[in-house]
Amino acid sequence: MKVTVAIDSLKGSLSSMEAGYAISEGITRVYPDAETIVRPLADGGEGTVEALVAGMDGVYRTVTVTGPLGELVEAKYGVIEETKTAIMDMSQAAGITLVPIEKRNPLYTTTYGVGEMIQDAMEQGCRRFIVGIGGSATNDGGVGMLQALGFQFLNGEGDSIADGARGLKELHKISGENVHPLLAECEFHIACDVTNPLCGERGCSAVFGPQKGATPEMVEEMDEWLLNYATLACEQYPKANPVYPGTGAAGGLGFAFLTFTNAVLESGVKLVLEETRLRDYVKDADIVITGEGRLDEQTAMGKAPSGVAKLAKEYGKPVLAFAGAVTKDAVVCNENGIDAFFPILRSVVTLEEAMDSEKAAKNMADTVEQVFRVIQMMKK
Repeated sequence: MKVTVAIDSLKGSLSSMEAGYAISEGITRVYPDAETIVRPLADGGEGTVEALVAGMDGVYRTVTVTGPLGELVEAKYGVIEETKTAIMDMSQAAGITLVPIEKRNPLYTTTYGVGEMIQDAMEQGCRRFIVGIGGSATNDGGVGMLQALGFQFLNGEGDSIADGARGLKELHKISGENVHPLLAECEFHIACDVTNPLCGERGCSAVFGPQKGATPEMVEEMDEWLLNYATLACEQYPKANPVYPGTGAAGGLGFAFLTFTNAVLESGVKLVLEETRLRDYVKDADIVITGEGRLDEQTAMGKAPSGVAKLAKEYGKPVLAFAGAVTKDAVVCNENGIDAFFPILRSVVTLEEAMDSEKAAKNMADTVEQVFRVIQMMKK
């Protein structure tokens, strides 16, 4: 028997690979000779760096960069040496969790540290980048990141504009004369699952600004400033397109990547599935296993397990899913490629007990074992 396992993390409990290995243990209790292949799975957001580094023999690198408020922070990213690929989460340098609630104000937060992470990776030899851009504290249009990479954003007097969205108010000129020479050799794959444009009623200021601390007046001003920024960019950079879906992601960071670098915006799930070459492992499997911490209606709406199921069904493979918890509306998963799903809780316990890593791994292995005993029985 050949089984391919690609399960998302059970957040706060098991990583993607830990959950996968627990599943493998349960299978081998029943089928000692089974070939079980565990692959990392994530949706491009939280946990993606960890999943890909663990599943693709990567290493971590920690650098000191400029945080969203201008202070120094420690940012971690992954490197896959074989392909010279850097795997980054922009929130390591400019995430909203780095800013205390009382200090959240997108007029002042910057993406400068994201550019510093990229510069460090370039100088380490990386030329391919996978970047998750969820959870930002910023609305600076990605200008901070670009400044760290050598682009100049100048006011009417020829001086650099201020950090944060407020700097865009005085933006008069964009110059690429001093861009880091290695940037042209790099390609960026941006994990982006939002479709918001840069400006307007669905733009980053209006939709995401308030959760970053923006008042209604600030939203209106920032939207106007971003439009001016986009207009200047369109005059010099042919790829600039502020209405393209996803340009409003991370306070305009999506626009910055698409306009000023060799970048594409991609579904986070699709990007991870392609990067891990899951298709190669699914097509020869007898059974495909996936899952996540909580299986519900949202699972069927483009989350990581549904991406695995969709891929498996291209080859007519049976798909099983295991989850820490399962809701009533999870039945829609059966209509979207997951043939059967199972919660792993074995008894009534507290949330703290359920999320204990050791207990969760045991519950996973024990549940999988019983499911495969049924499979074994049906094959007799």
